[in-house]
Amino acid sequence: MWLFFLTMGDPAPVKRPIDEDWISRIAVGDMEALQRLYAAVGDSVYSFALSLVRDPHDAEDVLQESFLRICRAAADYRPQGKPLAWVFTIVRHTAMDKHRQTARILPVEEVAVDVSDVADADDRLFLHALLNRLSAEDRQILILHVAAGMKHREIAAVMDMPLGTVLSRYRRALNRLKTIAKEEALYDQQAM
Repeated sequence: MWLFFLTMGDPAPVKRPIDEDWISRIAVGDMEALQRLYAAVGDSVYSFALSLVRDPHDAEDVLQESFLRICRAAADYRPQGKPLAWVFTIVRHTAMDKHRQTARILPVEEVAVDVSDVADADDRLFLHALLNRLSAEDRQILILHVAAGMKHREIAAVMDMPLGTVLSRYRRALNRLKTIAKEEALYDQQAM
């Protein structure tokens, strides 16, 4: 019953990234609020799920299951000004459950990262390769901050890490990406 929101037409335009009122409306079965939430964070939820489970099909399952869990847990939500952190905590727990179910651990080289928003195919391949050279946690922090637009404090809550650790891992991930990109550029110049 709840899954049909994915196939319905576009919801009304979202004015804010996420509104706590949507969650209370979801708790009473308001499908428009669910559509708005999905439109606002669905892509970010999928990207985060993909960074956790490392398989596009499993990430889709986590996306669906996360929204089902959001619907079931909406009545228990207590507004604290951090609805995005609440959503991503549910996604993280759902992904961990999925990971335990499938018990698949892929080497870092095989990790799938959603880079479909990048227009040029060569740029997508390059970005995919760069991101997959980061550790799983560093990649997750980077995706949550850049793709989902979460604040470092929210990421710390979602990933159950101290804020200082999240900040240092984020900086380390950016520096690592810069280093890798420079190495690749030098390699390309030498190959010519």
